[in-house]
Amino acid sequence: MHSFELTGQVAVVTGGGQGIGEGIAKAFADSGAAVVVAARHADRVQRVADEIAQAGGRALAVPTDVTDRAALVALADATIDAFGGIDVWVNNAGGSTVRSPLVELHESDWAACLSLNLTAVWVASVVANERMNDGGCIINVTSPAATRAVLGSGHYSAAKAGVNALTLTMAMELAPRIRVNGVAPGMVPTEVMMTALDMDVPDLERLAAKRTPMQRLGTPDDIAAAAVYLASAAGGWVTGQIITVAGGQ
Repeated sequence: MHSFELTGQVAVVTGGGQGIGEGIAKAFADSGAAVVVAARHADRVQRVADEIAQAGGRALAVPTDVTDRAALVALADATIDAFGGIDVWVNNAGGSTVRSPLVELHESDWAACLSLNLTAVWVASVVANERMNDGGCIINVTSPAATRAVLGSGHYSAAKAGVNALTLTMAMELAPRIRVNGVAPGMVPTEVMMTALDMDVPDLERLAAKRTPMQRLGTPDDIAAAAVYLASAAGGWVTGQIITVAGGQ
């Protein structure tokens, strides 16, 4: 299992204050990495960083708006100041609470969705590349929605399809110095997902039982395990891949 360890690595996780991002941050810390937890809500990222520290890990909370390039630069610089470098960057921040047919969607909602879910991933990846240690990796959290029709969320699907394309191209452009991969989570009952679908956990559980071969919802730990693999030496020959973790959906 040594090849799955992240000892000596420094990882940045955006959207790390809750849900999947929190799960990834804690799994990285459990695997030995120093973790920088970034998100807009200072109280949330501080809680996650504190819990990592209480469990014996090393963590720093950096409140960050990923749609602001200056904030992303400050995040990268704070990481280097605290831990000496960057080895892993996870672009997890994203989501959309707006549901609308595309022909009725307001242009401002379209722009906001692409800014958060696509443009921010590109800008963050550029910032990370400029400062990342050789042999590092970027992991983009995308979605199965990128490759299917999702009624009421076509803007989100389009943004995630863009993330997939960005992942594949950056993997080619940054190789062999940096690996770039994506993880596409299925139904994980995060606050963002439940708000977007207007469902509670029992509703999602019934939906998962019908639609997924594994007949259960996913957990942040399910997604974090894939992220640890991609960040570790075990995934050292993997780049330009989108790993779907969705119970067979």
